[in-house]
Amino acid sequence: MPHAPSWYAATAHPAPARPPLVGDVSSDVCIVGGGYTGLVTAIELAAKGMSVTILEAESVGWGASGRNGGQIVTGFNKGIGDIEGWVGKQDARHLWDLSEEAKTMLSDLIDRYGIDCDLKWGYLLAALKPRHMTSLAEHQGELEGLGYDKTRMVGRDEIRSMVATDAYLGGLFDGGSGQLHPLNYALGLAVAAEGLGVRIHEGSRVVRIDTGAAPKAFTATGSVSAKFLVLAGNAYLGDLSPPIRAKVMPAGTYIIGTEKMEAERAQALIPSGIAIADVNFVLNYYRRSPDNRFLFGGGVSYSGFDRPDLKQSLRRTMLKYFPQLADVGVEFCWGGHVAITMNRMPHLGRVSPTTYFAQGYSGHGVALTAIAGRVIAEAIAGQAGRFDIFARVPHRAFPGPPGLKMPALVLGMLWYRLQDWL
Repeated sequence: MPHAPSWYAATAHPAPARPPLVGDVSSDVCIVGGGYTGLVTAIELAAKGMSVTILEAESVGWGASGRNGGQIVTGFNKGIGDIEGWVGKQDARHLWDLSEEAKTMLSDLIDRYGIDCDLKWGYLLAALKPRHMTSLAEHQGELEGLGYDKTRMVGRDEIRSMVATDAYLGGLFDGGSGQLHPLNYALGLAVAAEGLGVRIHEGSRVVRIDTGAAPKAFTATGSVSAKFLVLAGNAYLGDLSPPIRAKVMPAGTYIIGTEKMEAERAQALIPSGIAIADVNFVLNYYRRSPDNRFLFGGGVSYSGFDRPDLKQSLRRTMLKYFPQLADVGVEFCWGGHVAITMNRMPHLGRVSPTTYFAQGYSGHGVALTAIAGRVIAEAIAGQAGRFDIFARVPHRAFPGPPGLKMPALVLGMLWYRLQDWL
């Protein structure tokens, strides 16, 4: 089950072969999905003394966990004001605190288990238009109101010293956001989980689940009987649970990686080495790799189809911002699906008293998967208070029958693209 042909896969640490599930086994908890959510949940449960089995359809980190932009972003996809409107001021504050705990958890997991994944802090939200600067200033004010003091506004002159493009009017620097090698982070979590006794079966696609009083997951070659079941497939869960699938939509996101450059030339593009994203609705995000490549992402798609000229399209966009890379070739091009929700907030809940799920991180999953795993483990262990705060966030199904959901979303996306262009 090879990973997408990405720069991440080309620079991934060696991973042991994990055989498929064969036969019928039992475990305290069975987790469907070997990405960040499933792995962190497993680590947290194993630390509480529970036996855990993970069933992964492909390979550890095969989905969004091993393909994403590797950017660790503060908070949620929505501002605290929107969240207060859904759950009230007190729970909104709790959710903010949990999102901050997620970043601390991520750092602690990497330190505790010695995960080599190029973790680096520092992040820049870049403004292309005056209204972006206004929006970023408002965002900073909201963060300061929460007691978050790791941001500062930067003007045109300073931003040119941070990134080698004339495209931006300024931006918001966040010292509490950052970047990592996403696939190596996932692989490191798997090793940590196995060290705690977790069993991981790759090539073990779950074809059916029983979510009753004695939950069970079935593959083509075996089954796992458990006391609890956790659905952690996110955009790749398929039709195992139609009610929760209806509340997320897979969104394609894509990245190119250039050829290696001389160190001095690569470093001049982003002297500080921070991760950067603009604040268009259809955003572009990029960073410099440790081996002196430029990793440039964007081109979100809701159609379910990849553009045939994807590599060329992303390269053209990159050259709009960095024309000095015109003579540098593109060596890697890859993509994958993340799951978005209607309100762009993570969707956590229960299918039944024995079956939990987490999905729909809407672009903030590198960090938020950590806290999702922790609160699921707490709930399974009998302390559901923090899990239930997430579960109180209201979520609606995407409108329309299955065949019309994506076309409707594509039309909506065209409206936001028009706003970006204007």
